[in-house]
Amino acid sequence: MGEIVGLTGNDAGAEALKDVDPDVAAVFPITPQTELMHKFSAYVNDGVVETELVPVESEHSAQSACFGSAAAGARTITATSSQGLLLMAEICYITASTRLPVVMPVVNRALSGPINIHCDHSDTMGCRDAGWIQIFSENAQEVYDNTIQAFRIGEHKDVLLPVMSCLDGFILSHTMESVEVIGPEAAQKFVGEYAPAFSLLDTEHPVSIGPLHLTDYYFECKRQEIEAMENARQVVLDVGKEYGELTGREYGWFEEYRLDDAEVAIVALGSTCGTAKVAADQARGKGLKAGVLKIRMFRPFPGNEIAEIVKRVGCVAVMDRSVSFGLRGGPLFNEIRSFVNGGCPLLVNYVYGLGGRDINATEIEEIFADLTKMKASGDPGELYRYKGLRE
Repeated sequence: MGEIVGLTGNDAGAEALKDVDPDVAAVFPITPQTELMHKFSAYVNDGVVETELVPVESEHSAQSACFGSAAAGARTITATSSQGLLLMAEICYITASTRLPVVMPVVNRALSGPINIHCDHSDTMGCRDAGWIQIFSENAQEVYDNTIQAFRIGEHKDVLLPVMSCLDGFILSHTMESVEVIGPEAAQKFVGEYAPAFSLLDTEHPVSIGPLHLTDYYFECKRQEIEAMENARQVVLDVGKEYGELTGREYGWFEEYRLDDAEVAIVALGSTCGTAKVAADQARGKGLKAGVLKIRMFRPFPGNEIAEIVKRVGCVAVMDRSVSFGLRGGPLFNEIRSFVNGGCPLLVNYVYGLGGRDINATEIEEIFADLTKMKASGDPGELYRYKGLRE
């Protein structure tokens, strides 16, 4: 049993990084991530960790510094949000294709324009095909747990990919909750000593970093990256199970909540899942057999396994906190729909919460009620819907 402390989501991310004590951290502030690296910087200043802190002039520089550090064989971290993630996107692709397991908490925030500092998932969804593993948290406890596990997942010899540990801006990042921490000794024993696959400083075994791949090798490079992402599926499960043995909190690709006998269900990412669980309980109190499927791992996407659950329930709403312009439905909906492949005719999409607009349990209850009517009629109606929008 670890120590119970009060932490915001940002604090929980910083606490996890502190407990792991990485070699190098490249830092640059951006709302609502700033406090996460402020907290970690204080640990560096106070000598709590031995991390080399590298303050930089932009997020592009932050990821560039991470690239160089990781290529030199150092366990490396950074953190960002929103426009910061976009500014470093070029180097995010390069980091992944070079197979450098950088760990990066991303505090989800809407993308401009218009300028907005509040939560939606457009930032990480915009980088969903950058080659990074993406794990989403429902609460501050999961921020802490997922960030620690990210090191084991990304650094696994069959993976060697960078990892985004995603948490909802302000909703999680600035809200304090009770969090059980395992402490540095347990965390460092869990993640183990870092053994990089290569180092540009290893003169006995020289390597080329950032080479030019034209038509001769580029395709093969991407094929290896694809295989690494596929390998991550099992590694996520193995690491989650081992973490469960250590803490009592086992993690998988997703979490099923009251789905055993559910007749209607919601699928969602992030903090909304906690609200959806409350709504499902309330709906159950009114006689509706409601459930929630919380997606934890968005990349690699466990599509076949999600599709099995969606087909079993038969009447499902996928909730997206981002949009795909020019495509009917949000990113999560279209991922799921491609795997369901017509096997769940009563599958609809609700886009909600863009720019941080709140959604409460009553509104999600209304979605359960809509699904119940849809199931009775057998008619899905409009597949692409909005919740909480002023038309």
